[in-house]
Amino acid sequence: MAGNVTTFTDTRPAGSTVSYFVRAKDAAGNASGNSNTVTRTGSTGDTQAPTAPAGLGFTEATAGQVKLTWQASTDNKAVTGYDIYANNVLRKSVAGDVTTYTDGQSTATTVSYFVRAKDAAGNVSGDSNTVTRNGSTSAASNLAIGKPITASSVVHTFVAENANDNSVTTYWEGAGGSYPNTLTVKLGANADTENIVVKLNPDSSWGARTQNIQVLGREQSASSFTSLAAAKDYAFNPGSGNSVTIPVSGRVADVQLKFNSNTGSGAGQVAEFQVLGAPAPNPNLQVSSVTAAPAAPVESDPVTLTATVRNSGAVAAPASKVEFQLGGSKVATASVGALAAGASTQVSAAIGARDAGTYALSAVADPANEVIEQNETDNTYTSASGLVVKPVASSDLVSTGVSTSPSAPSNGQSVTFSVAIKNQGSVASAAGGHAITLTLLDSKGATVKTLTGTYTGAIAAGATSSPVNLGSWTAANGSYTVKTVIADDTNELPVKRGNNTASSSLFVGRGANMPYDMYEAEDGVTGGGAQVVGPNRTVGDVAGEASGRKAVTLNSTGNYVEFTTRASTNTLVTRFSIPDSAGGGGIDSKLNLYVDGTFLKAIDLTSKYAWLYGAETGPGNSPGAGSPRHIYDEANVLLGKTVPAGSKIRLQKDAANTSTYAIDFVSLEQATQIANPDPAAYTVPAGFTHQDVQNALDKVRMDTTGKLVGVYLPAGDYQTASKFQVYGKAVKVVGAGPWFTRFYAPSGQENTDNGFRAEASAKGSSFANFAYFGNYTSRIDGPGKVFDFSNVSDIVIDNVWNEHQVCLYWGANTDSITIKNSRIRDTFADGINMTNGSTDNHVVNNESRATGDDSFALFSAIDSGGADMKNNVYENLTSLLTWRAAGVAVYGGYSNTFRNVLIADTLVYSGITVSSLDFGYPMNGFGTEPTTIENVSVLRSGAISGARRPSPASGCSPPPRCSRASGSIMWTSSTRRTAASCSRPTT
Repeated sequence: MAGNVTTFTDTRPAGSTVSYFVRAKDAAGNASGNSNTVTRTGSTGDTQAPTAPAGLGFTEATAGQVKLTWQASTDNKAVTGYDIYANNVLRKSVAGDVTTYTDGQSTATTVSYFVRAKDAAGNVSGDSNTVTRNGSTSAASNLAIGKPITASSVVHTFVAENANDNSVTTYWEGAGGSYPNTLTVKLGANADTENIVVKLNPDSSWGARTQNIQVLGREQSASSFTSLAAAKDYAFNPGSGNSVTIPVSGRVADVQLKFNSNTGSGAGQVAEFQVLGAPAPNPNLQVSSVTAAPAAPVESDPVTLTATVRNSGAVAAPASKVEFQLGGSKVATASVGALAAGASTQVSAAIGARDAGTYALSAVADPANEVIEQNETDNTYTSASGLVVKPVASSDLVSTGVSTSPSAPSNGQSVTFSVAIKNQGSVASAAGGHAITLTLLDSKGATVKTLTGTYTGAIAAGATSSPVNLGSWTAANGSYTVKTVIADDTNELPVKRGNNTASSSLFVGRGANMPYDMYEAEDGVTGGGAQVVGPNRTVGDVAGEASGRKAVTLNSTGNYVEFTTRASTNTLVTRFSIPDSAGGGGIDSKLNLYVDGTFLKAIDLTSKYAWLYGAETGPGNSPGAGSPRHIYDEANVLLGKTVPAGSKIRLQKDAANTSTYAIDFVSLEQATQIANPDPAAYTVPAGFTHQDVQNALDKVRMDTTGKLVGVYLPAGDYQTASKFQVYGKAVKVVGAGPWFTRFYAPSGQENTDNGFRAEASAKGSSFANFAYFGNYTSRIDGPGKVFDFSNVSDIVIDNVWNEHQVCLYWGANTDSITIKNSRIRDTFADGINMTNGSTDNHVVNNESRATGDDSFALFSAIDSGGADMKNNVYENLTSLLTWRAAGVAVYGGYSNTFRNVLIADTLVYSGITVSSLDFGYPMNGFGTEPTTIENVSVLRSGAISGARRPSPASGCSPPPRCSRASGSIMWTSSTRRTAASCSRPTT
């Protein structure tokens, strides 16, 4: 609603309990925090709303009389009335046995209608379909309302969609001084046009103006526009309605207005763009029914889907296709032959057996829009009953996962493996022995160890056995696959045995086990005059800020660095440095990429998010503030094909690459999309906007059927400028993988606070398999955290890629949070920071690169509630290239553990900070129970910074135990392999 409106009337069934809060926003898209929350508690009794009226239509037998008719609704009690809305305003209410209403409207008035049903308890149905009677002085109707519309430019929030929303109070305006501006509406198919009506708001506040407008059109089979009306000056005057009519004559599918001048503004302006005419003859493909055979299948039954496709258009339709969907995801496609006007046909497709569950069943005619139709919006049909697959009567034994003790083993430790068996079937298992075989495979697939065990006894349906100890193995550094096989159960049908085998990964070593290979530029092949520079430790130098303190420079045409791939890849990430602009805002450039000597594509690079200047404690973007630092950034690109192992990937400066370049390293990875885990349980957003995603989250929250558990985010770029709100229940948010599902902050803004907030009621939620790319260019304390959580528990963050934000995660009084398998890159503050009494958290297998504060931290402040920081485990972590603060930092708390950590190339601070500094916040110090730091490697960094205790001896090797009056630090097997100087104390 508009900014001057402070009231809103909502219509909800009396039986619904609903909570409300309000946010304010401004023209830049900045949103406020939530207001207080108020709750309307639903009444008891009849809470079932009638079904929505269907088939709303209208006729105009007499001028000025619009006769509406609709199909009756149904209700569990009785329908007692219908409300008729005209242009979103209640026009009339009629009795429940009446399904028609005649409205008096001037023929010049455009009016849209919908109908709602209601019952005696006050329950109100959803809206019927909407029909629009277009006002006109002729028989032609306005074909442009609600159709796709685009503009060559937009200023502020005056978007193109305002020009055909059937309201003169909203308008489109182009960017100032960008003539000619164009505004194009896509009708979807040819129409025989008569007049173009262009309107501005008739309010007297709009002064008179003259706009020079040309009208162009594109016939549906053509690729270009032709003129329908030559450019001409048109006078708009509020005194005469602020509207002009331009006569045209042509059969076109797209209509375009071209603005060459406007005496009232610096660009074209339109409140309503009407195209008056009639649809030209075209086919119109629709699905009228979709069924499944068998109608009530069980899991073992192969299923065949059948759709009836009809051509309701006026001319014949060519051969086409129909797509079958379950839960909104495609499961099959069938061919449809040519159809005469009015003809129908049935087509079928086999989709095999399906897991037990309830699936929304739908079919889409012409899914790729290959046939030009009279109406492109009515191709989808969804069955009212859906597809219900019942489980077979069988046991179904699966592994609950492999448990290891210790959970993150290091080289030389004895590791014990155990497995529990779950029966997720509908009948109990047999009572005998259930054998378990565990095979440990190395990275090449060779068997390292085979362990066996047996659980004896029946396992009830839905029950899980006690863990079975399978034996132990002496760990050795490396990446392993753990394969478990549960023996077939005699009560388990063959269709349920496919999941008896499962695989998981096990990593032994220091640091994170990430799915990509790193290639240092100085280890690659250089050519064409490219230079290896370094090593040094100079802040602001391309070698001093590089990993390994070395880099390769590409300063002249023909310079290149080349890498031989150790494994197949379809992606590339490069860490690079290019110059800043003179004013400090960064430059854009490209660098060419070759595979086996053949040009593949140019990589887009920018220095917008790098290059800070001035004091280390608070650098800014102005080059005049002092010496530079943080001069590197990263770029990533999908290669568009799989490059096999043994190939040569080259980054080369060609004549078209106009900057100079320093390359630190590249990482290569074979990325694959992750499918919707369960289309019946995960809803999909309607689009890629912030509101589309929030609507999907709210749909899960408000689901009362118990079927929806989460939101699946298909591959695509999602634009977001504020925080998503998760509350009310646990919600699982799952993407297609961080290379494919990507959130972006607006490119035209800086320092936009977006990400996720969760309330305590979201306990049990999870967030997985997506990326978040921010637009931060400097540090701002407070906003900028992708996950900004407080007072929440039992949440999992998995496989999230975060870049150009302030932090990935900041948790205040957050308990039992798991953060794993994630990538933290180029942030302006901490990677992950737990604070304010956060307990029992697990931070495991994450890699941090180039954070602007501690990569992985525990901070025992109590300014936002909470008490002691305890029982947190940080393990299998890699911290690289931290440009301010430490790789690992612990400020207070007790019974916390950091283990199996690799820290390399911190820029100015220590690899590890252990400190009682409170930074000006109320804080609990270290407790009497130890903080344990074990199995840590610190490379090319200061080793340890310990405030308020003696510094380590020369050489930086930590003592076995550093005791303090308020607590103790336990060091075990820590290694520092570096010739660099010892650390500076923290400030």
